[in-house]
Amino acid sequence: MAELLIVYHSRTGGSHQMAEAARAGAAEEITTHLLTADETTPEHLLAADGYLFCGPENLAALSGAMKEFFDRCYYPVLGHLNGRAYAQMICAGSDGENAARQLARIAQGWRLKAVQDPLIVCTHAQTPEDILADKVIPEADLQLCRELGQAIGAGLVMGMF
Repeated sequence: MAELLIVYHSRTGGSHQMAEAARAGAAEEITTHLLTADETTPEHLLAADGYLFCGPENLAALSGAMKEFFDRCYYPVLGHLNGRAYAQMICAGSDGENAARQLARIAQGWRLKAVQDPLIVCTHAQTPEDILADKVIPEADLQLCRELGQAIGAGLVMGMF
């Protein structure tokens, strides 16, 4: 039975909402585990058949907690995840492109297979108050997250990846 692991970090709630929406979509298709970056271990990665990584853009880069997850888990699983499917979602205040590139480079090192372009949801938070405020992701964007979760889940179950 195929399994999808969704790993996320969220400080102001945006990425958490996105990850939960993706989990809801994926759970219709596949056994799905949703874990924070802090609680995810190399063993979780090894047990999964595919991955959905979701994190915020902070200062034009991947959040520190997501980066720490990758730093902590990178070498223990290196060479053991080759060819597994992954997708990513970025909750951004501006464009999110640099965070997505950074995550893609890490995934490339693990030799994961990107199965979709990054899904970037822009909150347009540009002032200190807006950046630090709790986020509310619009339903249309949450629907895209659900669809991404469902698509990667269905693809894993069908053996497309």
